[in-house]
Amino acid sequence: MNKWSINNRGNNYINVSEKYNMHPLIAKLLLNRNIDEENFEKFMNPTSNNSYHNPFLMKDMEKAVDIILESIDRGDKIRIVGDYDQDGNSSIMTLLDGLGYFTDNLSYDIPHRIADGYGISNSIIDKCVEDGIDLIITCDNGISALSECEYALEKGLKIIVTDHHQTVKKDGVEIIPHANAVVNPQQSDCNYPFKSLCGAGVAYKLIQAINLKKGYEITECEDLLQYVAMGTVCDIVDLKDENRYFVIRGLKEINNTDNYGLQCLIKETSIKSEVNVYTLGFIIGPCINAAGRLDTAKIGVELFRDENMNNVESYAKILVKLNEERKKLTEEGFDRAVEIIENTDIKNDDILICNVNGIHESVCGIIAGRIKEKYNKPTVIFTSSENSGIIKGSGRSIEEYDIFSEFDKFRYLFESFGGHPMACGLSMKEENLDQFRKQINDNSKLTKDDLTKKILIDSSFYANKIDFDLIEELELLKPFGKANPKPLLGDKDLTVLSMDLIGKNKNVLKFKLIKNNKTIDAIMFSNAVEKYEYLKEKFGEYNINQLKNGFDCNVKIDIVYYPQINEFNNVKNIQLNIVDLR
Repeated sequence: MNKWSINNRGNNYINVSEKYNMHPLIAKLLLNRNIDEENFEKFMNPTSNNSYHNPFLMKDMEKAVDIILESIDRGDKIRIVGDYDQDGNSSIMTLLDGLGYFTDNLSYDIPHRIADGYGISNSIIDKCVEDGIDLIITCDNGISALSECEYALEKGLKIIVTDHHQTVKKDGVEIIPHANAVVNPQQSDCNYPFKSLCGAGVAYKLIQAINLKKGYEITECEDLLQYVAMGTVCDIVDLKDENRYFVIRGLKEINNTDNYGLQCLIKETSIKSEVNVYTLGFIIGPCINAAGRLDTAKIGVELFRDENMNNVESYAKILVKLNEERKKLTEEGFDRAVEIIENTDIKNDDILICNVNGIHESVCGIIAGRIKEKYNKPTVIFTSSENSGIIKGSGRSIEEYDIFSEFDKFRYLFESFGGHPMACGLSMKEENLDQFRKQINDNSKLTKDDLTKKILIDSSFYANKIDFDLIEELELLKPFGKANPKPLLGDKDLTVLSMDLIGKNKNVLKFKLIKNNKTIDAIMFSNAVEKYEYLKEKFGEYNINQLKNGFDCNVKIDIVYYPQINEFNNVKNIQLNIVDLR
């Protein structure tokens, strides 16, 4: 069973609600999200004036801008080197379109996930030399490219690193690449006030700085936020502070875009309503990511850049097809990983480290994420690579375990390694796998409580008190995501009037509940079948069958839920989306 607890950060919410004339629940939610009172207005109504930080507060920004503008003035050839995921795509497009206002001497390159591996490489640098490139700008990568930056300088190239990933540390000492400029808010001596930008966010701040230096307004390039919003949502960075404005304004740009590639992808994925955070994160983003996983990430960039409409339409179809293939490979790999874990002593480990030979290395991260969700344990999924004896893996973690810093202690066992507290990528000699698994688990300080899935409830709230006005106020807290999750409310002793599994696959639970003589509709998607069986065991099959027919059997449940408005045939009603029950 999941462990429920109430978030008590917002204890003084009554005083705050009276002071700011807001609903007490809204005040509590803001305080629970560590939003200071002076930032309430900025959070509830983000604008360019109250959200943008001065880009020149970022370390090396002035230096990077000067180098780029000097290169543009000289007519130098500039090459942008990105990453093969959605944030990499967004970062590349932000720089290509942003710099495209000032120069045509632009090109880009992206490493092939399998052939080249992550980030800028010596072979990419050699290609730059061959093509007469003068300046390389990395985006969404480069902070760990220590030898590669040295190599670029040796070859007579200038190189600017823009990145957002954790810096490399050796014996606790931060090591920054030797480059002409390194723009990354994660640097310990960087004074930028908001550290949680994605790669595209850092790229956007660079473009903002260039525009300011050229005498333009900071808002001059906001059409680029259509890309930045994609990267921000899909890279799962905190949806607070500057990122909040990026996404809100970026969604407006997306829903009014004149980019034919984006229009085609929206059409091809059959999105009928306005694009929102969900459709970005679970429909559009995965399609663009699929190119880098199973083919070349350049398809995703060309979707947005190509001026031939037939080509663009073809790219959109390819991306959707690749994503369908990716889903199939993920499902097969997940089933194999579960089988290995369940049939070995791996399942007893605190940190699940599983080698699933033969699966496509590009889906290791997705599978690791799903395994992590299933077992609520930090997980690494490895598979074989093109290099004999070398395995590649991706890790996903839980809040209680900083996978980057914990794994960094064993860097000597790896061939490559990078990431952040919640995710990592690494490769190692297969012969080191057992040693790594043993050492990482021997050094685990995770407790049973750490490994119990927790549901943090924002507030207890009588379900019968939910009304349309409150739901509309809750909507002002959107977009929801990391660091600003959907509000979770809790209520006890609701009587179940009726309940049944519905849907094509009978995997959705639909309820009619009663609280204080008010009938309330409710629905449950996640783990619905598992919870149905739990209720059947708890109350007996006869009673549960009676509930299908709407007979009151005195079945009472506690629920964790968030309220929403459900519209069907132009009729709106309040519906509770149940996240967990007992």
